[in-house]
Amino acid sequence: MEKGIEIRQAHFPKRAPVDVYGNGGFRFADMSHCGSILCLPSGIYGWYPEKTIPALNELSRVLAEANDIEILLVGTGEDLCLLSAEVCDVLHLHHIIVEPMSTGAAVRTFNVLLSEDRAVAAALFAVQ
Repeated sequence: MEKGIEIRQAHFPKRAPVDVYGNGGFRFADMSHCGSILCLPSGIYGWYPEKTIPALNELSRVLAEANDIEILLVGTGEDLCLLSAEVCDVLHLHHIIVEPMSTGAAVRTFNVLLSEDRAVAAALFAVQ
């Protein structure tokens, strides 16, 4: 039986700098993704948070890779939004420094730290 189009979760299996952001998405590694992304040591994943501030359950993939992450940059959109105390506490328990900032600032900081081969990850909300 012939199989139809298969939709899989978006995933790029390497670390890569973010080349462009805006227009509701991101460009990296000669690819583009419409929507928010998680940039982790294991690769770049499509991310579908419910609000502009991530809930703890939306960061489960980050926690799964906590041993390989020193700094988590959270790009909260066009403006800075503070994270909940619960999210900060759990990340600190996993020895992850969390830095919320606008998405533009998070992208720039992520690219610099990545070029320095730092143990950095980013949770980036898409912006228009």
